[in-house]
Amino acid sequence: MAERTLRVLVGKPGLDGHDRGAKIIARAFRDAGFEVIYTGLHQTPEQIVAAAIQEDVDCVGLSILSGAHNTLLPRVCQVLREKNAEDIKVFGGGVIPEDDIPGLKAAGISAVFTPGTSTEDIVTWIRGNIQPRM
Repeated sequence: MAERTLRVLVGKPGLDGHDRGAKIIARAFRDAGFEVIYTGLHQTPEQIVAAAIQEDVDCVGLSILSGAHNTLLPRVCQVLREKNAEDIKVFGGGVIPEDDIPGLKAAGISAVFTPGTSTEDIVTWIRGNIQPRM
């Protein structure tokens, strides 16, 4: 039986209205052969988690430029735990200061990609760290 295609949800939590980066990432994931679900702008952590569970994704990539990363990204992990879906890995990217990364990882974020990270590097990280959920 063939392994199923990785399913990745790309989310834009909070009031951040800039989605160009998220769309570039979503396209890179699609071009890499992943199945991509993009939730669109202005999503709450609860909406992102509901979509992740409904779409049976393997991981969630959160794009954030608003500065609310220390609140919104950990909240997504918290809601996944509350819904018994903590096996869905979460990673983030955007304008996130290096000093904030250890706290985000402690809150459950698997990886943080800062400006300048290539889409190729993110795809490589996914392939090396995310397995299809059963």
